[in-house]
Amino acid sequence: MSDEKPPGFEEAPAAFDADYDERSAAADADVAAGRLVPNESVMTWLQSIIDGKPEPPPFSWRK
Repeated sequence: MSDEKPPGFEEAPAAFDADYDERSAAADADVAAGRLVPNESVMTWLQSIIDGKPEPPPFSWRK
C-alpha cells in the first residue's frame, strides 16, 4: 500500500475536530490535571436546587 494520495485529494478534518477550540483545550487540561467534580456531587447539588434549599456548587477539586 502506498501513502501517496491522488492529485487534488485533500483530507477533510474529522468531525470531532471541527469544533475543537481553546475552551475544549482548557477542558482537556482540567481533566488531565484531575480538576473534576464527581457526578454524585453534581446530582446532590442539583437535587438541593429542586428541593428549594440550594447549596453552593460543588468544587471538590478546589479542596
